[in-house]
Amino acid sequence: MPSDMLQTIIDMMRAQRSVIPPELDAAVMRANMEQMTGLMPLPADVTAEPVRAADVPAEWVHVPTASAEHVVLYVHGGAYVIGSVNTHRDLAGRISRAAGARVLNVDYRLAPEHPHPAAVEDATAAYRWLLAQGYAPERLAIAGDSAGGGLTVATLVALRDAGDPMPAAGVCLSPWVDLEGIGESMSSRAHLDPMVQKDHLLRMAKLYLGDLHPRTPLAAPLYADLSGLPPLLIQVGTAETLLDDATRIAERARKAGVTVTLDVWDDMIHVFQAFAPILPEGQKAIDQIGEYLRARWS
Repeated sequence: MPSDMLQTIIDMMRAQRSVIPPELDAAVMRANMEQMTGLMPLPADVTAEPVRAADVPAEWVHVPTASAEHVVLYVHGGAYVIGSVNTHRDLAGRISRAAGARVLNVDYRLAPEHPHPAAVEDATAAYRWLLAQGYAPERLAIAGDSAGGGLTVATLVALRDAGDPMPAAGVCLSPWVDLEGIGESMSSRAHLDPMVQKDHLLRMAKLYLGDLHPRTPLAAPLYADLSGLPPLLIQVGTAETLLDDATRIAERARKAGVTVTLDVWDDMIHVFQAFAPILPEGQKAIDQIGEYLRARWS
């Protein structure tokens, strides 16, 4: 049985969604997300330090016990249109604590001002900057949630294609990898999901794609060649429309020879890890991410 707090979060998300007009501009959506996530104070021992990763704005997020040698490059969610280092700082800090690593929280360019492939370009540039700083690839990982989960896979594919050394692992939280929304769960789980619905998701996809085809591999990595990627951890909930995005990318990666750990959480909603300050299952999932990364690095 899920914790009692889950229903409170679902009710809160449904109430918020019910007052959002169907057509919001990017600036308003971004401001709303910043305001909502700003309600959660950062733990006192979490440090966030701005840095330029090559030409990409980012920040180092870490706890005092974080290793100086291990780094998680984190790319936030938000359908490639909203989200920032601010909205995902708490999640980055919790991953730092769980994994015992520093987190490079990347503020990649957003659509529609910067459509695909800007996000992939920024993520790959930040990863190469880490290599240039002397970090060993076997002590690195790339992680992200929702669009950031899709961007994690796309970044790994782009790095592989360019001949860059692979990190030790990739971690995808509720990844968005199908920009057409044709997964069966997009309809069958719609009544359960308080956050992600197909009509809104397709509008966001259009902002990111511009005139590109929705099956462009580095935009929708469900259609990319996934061979040669490092091991992947994929976490997803059964109460989200993107469930089939996670299961399909896991299946395709396995068929391509990638070692995949697919972790499906009963009753959990989209990116439930982000609610870790008040949701026990969210913190438990983050702890498991930490265990996974520590095992990969060792």
